Amino acid sequence: MTSTPDSTLIAAHDLALAALKEITADDAIGAPQGHRVEADGVITLLFQNRMRGYPGWLWAVSVTRVDGSEPTVLETELIPDDGALLAPEWVPWAVRLADYHAQQAVTSADEDLDDQDSDDDSDDDSDDEFDDGGSAILHSGDVDGVDIDELDDSDELDDSDELDESDDSDSDAEAEDADAEDADAEDDDR
Repeated sequence: MTSTPDSTLIAAHDLALAALKEITADDAIGAPQGHRVEADGVITLLFQNRMRGYPGWLWAVSVTRVDGSEPTVLETELIPDDGALLAPEWVPWAVRLADYHAQQAVTSADEDLDDQDSDDDSDDDSDDEFDDGGSAILHSGDVDGVDIDELDDSDELDDSDELDESDDSDSDAEAEDADAEDADAEDDDR
C-alpha cells in the first residue's frame, strides 16, 4: 500500500532553503529540482547545486512532520544526480589537441585586436617625450622616462680607474718597503 505524499512537506521549500543556507552560501543553491518520497512519511526536497567542481550534483533536504505538527528538517546533504559520477565521454588526444590549438588561435587573434585597439587609442603626444621617436623601451629600473641603461658611465669608470691607480700605487709602495727590508736584512747578515 502506497501512502500519499504530504503536500505540506512538498511545499516546505522555504524551510529547506533556510536549512541549506546554514551550511552553504546562497549562490551555491539553485532552482528546485523536485522531490523524492522516502519511507515513513519523509520527503526529500531537491535543489540545483551551483558550486564549481560538483556538476550534476543536487542539494537534498529531508523533511518530515509528526501528527500534524509543523514540518522539521531531518538532514541536509549534497548528493550526486543520475550520471554525475560517470566520467565524461572519452575524446581522443588528437581531437583535444586540435580544439586546444583552435582556442589558442582565437585567443591570439582577440589579443591582437585588443593590441591594435589600444595602439589606435594611444595619445600621439606621448611619442614626443623621447628623442629617438618613441622607440625607447622602458623597464622597471627607468625613472621618469629616463632609460638608466643609457646613462653616461664615464664618471663611474673614472672613479674606478682612480681606485685602481691608487691600489697600484699602494701596492708599489708596499713592494718598495718589502725590498728595503730585504736589503736591510742582507746588510745585517754580512
